[in-house]
Parts: sequence; C-alpha cells; structure tokens
Amino acid sequence: MILGPIATNPYRPSATPLVDVIEETPTIKTFVVEPPRPFAFRAGQFAQVTVPGIGESPFTPSSDPAHPERLAFTVIRTGRVTEVMHTLKAGDPIGLRGPFGVGYPLDEFEDKHVLIVGGGCGLAPLRSLIYALFGHMDRIRSMAIRYGARESRELLYRSSYDDWAGRAKVSMACTIDAPEPAWVGHVGVVTTLLETIDTPIEDTIVVSCGPEVMLKYVTSALLRNGFSPDQIILSMNRRMSCGIGKCGRCSIGPYYLCRDGPDICYAKIKDFAHVF
Repeated sequence: MILGPIATNPYRPSATPLVDVIEETPTIKTFVVEPPRPFAFRAGQFAQVTVPGIGESPFTPSSDPAHPERLAFTVIRTGRVTEVMHTLKAGDPIGLRGPFGVGYPLDEFEDKHVLIVGGGCGLAPLRSLIYALFGHMDRIRSMAIRYGARESRELLYRSSYDDWAGRAKVSMACTIDAPEPAWVGHVGVVTTLLETIDTPIEDTIVVSCGPEVMLKYVTSALLRNGFSPDQIILSMNRRMSCGIGKCGRCSIGPYYLCRDGPDICYAKIKDFAHVF
C-alpha cells in the first residue's frame, strides 16, 4: 500500500510515524502520532487509519480537537487490523485518511445539560467531546459523564477521572458489570447509572457511544424515562470503509454514517431496519 503526503486524493493515506503507544487496559492501547501537518478535526469526526500491508479501519480520535498537532487513537484489539496494530511500537509508520463525518453538533448543546454515556472503548470518541466541552463550559449548563465496563481493569483513562469530576458543573460516575473483591464503586450495567441523573429532561442532550447492544439498551432506557428521540445522539461507528459516502457499506436508510455521522440523532434513523 502506497503512503503519500496529505493530498487531494481522498483514498490515499498520508504517512506518519507513531510517537507513543500507551497500554490503557489488557485489550486497549492508545496510539499517538504527530502528523506532518496538523490534522484539524471536530470532536466526533473520524479518520481511516492504515496499517501498511494489512489494511485500514475507522477510528475517532480520542484526543483534544484543540491540539491537532498531536493526535491519539484509542483502539481495542478485535479483528485483523487491530491485532496487528497492537503489535506496533513508537517509530513504526501508520497512514491516515480524513477527517471524515460531521462530528458532534456542539451548537445544539448551547444552554443545555449534556449527558455523556459510554461503554467500554466507547469512552474513546467521547473523550474528544469531553475535551471540546471543557473548552466551552460557559456555553452549557452542566455535563454528566456515566461510564461502564465489564470489569475494573477494562475502565479507560482512570487517571483522568478525578480531574474530570473535580471541574465545575461536571459529575462523573463509573460502574462495572459484576462485583469484584477490591471494587467499592457501583456495580451493574451502565443503564443503572442513568437513575442518578437529576437534570430537567426537557433541557438535556444525551450522547452515547459503545457496543451496539449497549446503545440499544441505553436508548430504550432513555425513552422509557421520558427523553424524546431528537434528544439522543448515538455514535454509530460501524462498517465505514471509503469515508466519503461512495461504497454504501455504512448506510442506514438514506443516511451514510461516514458522511452524515458517525454521530447521528436517533430521531433520524429510528424507523429504519437494522439500526442496532
């Protein structure tokens, strides 16, 4: 596979070496690059990341959009490309295409309470959103972060939790699916944390990212609690290949997740088949 400079050909990845590889959990690593020129992106947009000779996969940056000169992708080991990716080390080359998608609709968060619901590696794209909102906390009423993983060792970014929870207008709660001897926090699937939300429903926007089965149950729980479909934004990071709405693999009804998402309002897609 040819890696070239950032160019007009949207199918040609640009080459950049890894500058750091961080082991987050036993199955998740963060890959840090410093592109030859800043990779400007909006929170929620994604890139196609190439492992030379193996293939490419879509990943949403987990880093702060305010610092496009240093980009991070947090990746769970699951599949052919990510298996090889997890063997890479600092200095190894990867390729980047993008950014693609439209990103989170931050303008719609103005003067709203923002509820962020993540599961497993789904906190990675949400971290980019969290950083973006930290830079504009004067524009929202509050931020509530609710996050869950199967077990404590799979919780991402644990060293950041105290900083996030200690900020004005921010609350955070974590859970794991089943009890552990040393775990003193909440136990239960992430939907059980939604019971601690006390913001006015009519003034709250929800953003959720995680495994599709989690998105399904989070959406159902929110609807039961009185949220409307147009208040729910789902990160549907799946099946995206070309990145520009040409191959059709990521379609839901008339929408292409790579072009119209991957973060998309549930009201737009709820009536189409195979949403989850």
